[in-house]
Parts: sequence; structure tokens; C-alpha cells
Amino acid sequence: MARQRTTSGKIRLTEVAKLAGVSPITASRFFRNPAALSASKRERVESAAKELGYVPDLAARALASQRTEVIGVLIPSLTNNVFSDVLRGIYDASQGSRYSIQFVNTRYSILQEEKLLRLFQAQRPAGLVVTGINQTSESRAVMEAMNCPIVQIMEIGPDPVDMMVGFSHNEAAFAAVSHLIAQNYRRIGFLGARMDPRVQRRLEGYREAMKAASLLDPDLILTTPVPTSVTMGGTLLSDLISRVPDIDAVFCVNDDIALGVLFECQRRQIQVPDDLAIVGFNDLEFMASAVPALTSVRTNRYEMGRNAITMVMAAIEGNRPSTPVVDLGFELMIRRSSLVRRT
Repeated sequence: MARQRTTSGKIRLTEVAKLAGVSPITASRFFRNPAALSASKRERVESAAKELGYVPDLAARALASQRTEVIGVLIPSLTNNVFSDVLRGIYDASQGSRYSIQFVNTRYSILQEEKLLRLFQAQRPAGLVVTGINQTSESRAVMEAMNCPIVQIMEIGPDPVDMMVGFSHNEAAFAAVSHLIAQNYRRIGFLGARMDPRVQRRLEGYREAMKAASLLDPDLILTTPVPTSVTMGGTLLSDLISRVPDIDAVFCVNDDIALGVLFECQRRQIQVPDDLAIVGFNDLEFMASAVPALTSVRTNRYEMGRNAITMVMAAIEGNRPSTPVVDLGFELMIRRSSLVRRT
């Protein structure tokens, strides 16, 4: 016997509740906040919804509450391992909540970010997580007008739209280059690709450290707007050696570049660190496994995602953090590739 349908052919919540053996209020609570139900009731309602093909009407719910139960996440890349860790933190922290995560890829484009923010504005999200602090004036105006909790991630700054979770890229780069200087390296190159705002701040930290030690030389800096890759790391090192043959160390803006530098050194029979020291940034898993193991700046990417989504969900419920800017800091993971140079 076919189950009764409404005239529109849509399954109603009351049908789901009846099949699950719970009240319509309990069934409704499952779709708003699953964690509020016992495990057995969650399983029954979920099973009934699947059997009947019931899908909650988010648009209708948004009209009633003025908000969807969607938290938007804007990231600049779907292939960069750095953001994979951030998303893992976001999903782990939001699991079991009533909120759905919708992430979009800005492709490092401020214009694409602006477009996607306007799209989210029309959808009335419950909250937003946005990468970086360098939005256009138009994007910032949209964010300020959205009237929902917003966390900017991956770095910190003096003027948050709402809340921030991250660290200082400038200070992290300064610490990494200062370490090389303390290890007796003097002709320290800078290798950078794509050069987004966070990379620009790492370059500034490099300049400050080199200038403080009276070692700054513009010829030691080599950058490209081309997207980063391991192959690009080798290319950049080759170009820098052609220009400045006496370099004795390189600070790389990320670990892909650093690994490419190591491979190029092996091809050229350049000894690391005796002939050339290498420091990367982000401390992805392969840095500790490389031979020799590569020094890098460890950033708390998973914790950024987890903290950001926790702060958004708490703020939605009226529990805003007492400190809107959370500095998770960084850690310099010193390994063989940057140890004391032989003199």
C-alpha cells in the first residue's frame, strides 16, 4: 500500500514522525539539533526520513527564522593540504550539531570572494568562516551587513570584522630567518610563489630579520605569481643560484617549495645543510620524513578550523567569546636541514 502524499507530492514531517514512532515535535528537533535526541530516537527518525525520502525545507525554515542552519566557509584552495587540515577541524567540531557546512573555493581571487559573499548573503547563513583579512571594501561591507557571526581565519590583525583565529605570518617568518642567522648563515635567499597576502607578510618578516642583522640584499629575493608546487621550488632555486651563486641558505614560503629545493640540491650534489640550509613553512607531514629532515614553521591549521567553527556556533547561541581575536601562535620545528653551518 502506497503511503499517503500531500497534493504537492512532498513527504510531510508528520509522516516521518509516524513511521519513526515519535511525535512531530521530536522529529522536528532531530532536523534542528540531532544531539538533543537519544541515540535510538536519532536512528529511528533518520531511518524513517531515508525510507520516505524526506528532505527538510531549508528555505521555508529560513523564512520562519530569518536564518538557515548553514555555516558558510570560504577557502582559497581545495587542493592545498594546508586547507585540508582546516576543513578537517571544521567538520570534526561541527559533527553532531544541527548545522550544515557549505564550503566554497575563492581560488585566491578577491573578486570571486566578493561574488561568493554576496551569494551567501542572499542565503542568510547562520554564520561564516572566511579565510584571511584582506577583503575588498565591498566584501567587508557585505560581511558587516550580514548580521551573523563571522570568523576570519589563518591570520590575525588589528581590525576584525567580527572574530579572528590565526597567527602572525610576519612574526613566524622573522623567527625562521632569525634561526638561520643564529646558525651562522649569511646569504639567505627568499623563495616565494603565488604571493597572496599571507605570503607577502612572510616576505616582510624575512626583510625585517635580514635588515636587523644588516644582511638584507634585494638580489636574494626571488618570487613569482605562478601557483606554488614542488617543481616550482627547484626552478626558483636554479634561478636564484644563477643570479646569486654564493647563497648559503633559503627560506621558502611553504613546504612544497622547500621540498623542491631539496630535490634540486640532490640533483646538483649540493649538500644540505653544509652547502645550503633550507627552511620551509607550515610543517606538512613530509617535512619530518625527508632526508635530511627539513626545518619548517608549524602552524596550527586543524585547531584554526576547530576553533573557528566552535566560536561561530557558540556566538549563534548567544555565547560570544570574551576575546574576539585568538592567536594560536606557531612553532619552529628545527631539523637537520638548518643546523649549524660548518666553518
